[in-house]
Amino acid sequence: MTLARGQSRRALLAGLGAAALAPGCARTPDARVAGGFVVGSTATGVPFSFYDVRTNELTGAMVDIARAVAAQAGFPVEVQATAFSALIPSLRVGKIDLIAAAMLRTPAREAVVAFSDPVYAYGGAIVARAGDARRYPDLPSLRGRRVGAQVGARFVDQLSDAGVSGVRTYDNLADILRDLRLGRLDAAYGDEPIIRYYLRVTRTRALRLAEEFAPGEREQVCLILRKEDTELAARVNAAIAEIKATRIAAIVRQWGL
Repeated sequence: MTLARGQSRRALLAGLGAAALAPGCARTPDARVAGGFVVGSTATGVPFSFYDVRTNELTGAMVDIARAVAAQAGFPVEVQATAFSALIPSLRVGKIDLIAAAMLRTPAREAVVAFSDPVYAYGGAIVARAGDARRYPDLPSLRGRRVGAQVGARFVDQLSDAGVSGVRTYDNLADILRDLRLGRLDAAYGDEPIIRYYLRVTRTRALRLAEEFAPGEREQVCLILRKEDTELAARVNAAIAEIKATRIAAIVRQWGL
């Protein structure tokens, strides 16, 4: 069941930080028996992928997109919960066959895995405490500040490239925003759609989005495969081309992206 715009605050918070509480998502996959594939997705990436406590399943925009692409390509899929930092290792050793998550396309990742044609694109966002009157128009403005970012995410590298030292890394966004609210951090930097979705759904008054921040170039979100799976990549890309302007666009709108 998709929660999308009407999603409850409880479900949102569970999706942001409760990957360890999602045993139902990690069941032994049987899609391969039927000639299908196993899709790995993180349970902490609202609204792209998260654990729905009401259905005991993974849901979200990237999960819906992966299912839509698979249906168009004509193969079944099984979605399996995997920690963000373990997605690429799990793909490379064959535990999963595709990644469907808010994982941006980067040269470092392209060196070890293959990316499909893009299904979406976005940039980063800075969030600060509501009482912080500082302006954060760019990443260098975070120098000297205590900044939280998700381990394994592209945004950690961007902060380093901008000369922001002392970045604290976390397993999930829920922990980052908790420490920001408690004053253990001065700012957080991460996926703009996820942060904006969180602020909109929770309606928190403790945090604010730095609307003055200019993220620069929007980066691509794709389905991710092993480099050697060229036949599967061709099927996936053909399906994306056929439904990007229709079904994928509808999913993006449905999730308020």
